[in-house]
Amino acid sequence: MVTPVEPPPEPPESLTDPRELLLGYLDFYRDAVLRKLDGLPEERLRTSVLPSGWTPLELLNHLAHVETRWLSWGFAAEPVDEPWGDHGPDDRWHVPDGRSAEDVKAAFTAACARSREIVAAARLDDLAATGGRFDGSGPVPSLAWILFHVLQEYARHVGHLDVTRELMDGMIGE
Repeated sequence: MVTPVEPPPEPPESLTDPRELLLGYLDFYRDAVLRKLDGLPEERLRTSVLPSGWTPLELLNHLAHVETRWLSWGFAAEPVDEPWGDHGPDDRWHVPDGRSAEDVKAAFTAACARSREIVAAARLDDLAATGGRFDGSGPVPSLAWILFHVLQEYARHVGHLDVTRELMDGMIGE
């Protein structure tokens, strides 16, 4: 059985400012990830229904690290303890033992909040600082490029969660 869910509205069609469009859609997809996971018990969040084996909770943990890798460590060059902490010993996504779904969700929302702070203090054409993810030996991306990259990653992963959630309990929709 399939259960459709009515999505919230996308950013207004009247938006023409690239910054507002990027940030509006980024928040739309951040919220979509949480909506896709809403209502799943912890056991289901830790269960894979796909041959690749990743779980919804691992994907949420991955996206928390994506925010940190690209904006805190990447753009702002802030020190980060484990920028690749979403990868396990086999280089697959994982959630460390003892981390609850609430812990992962809190880390995700905190990473998103920090990203918003970083973006609010910068212009789209600002280049990433060196010393974090970027050492200056190669091209350094602009904030606009980073935001667009992160946005496409969210869009792709929300699509993954669409399929996963439908397979788990028949829930479909943004």
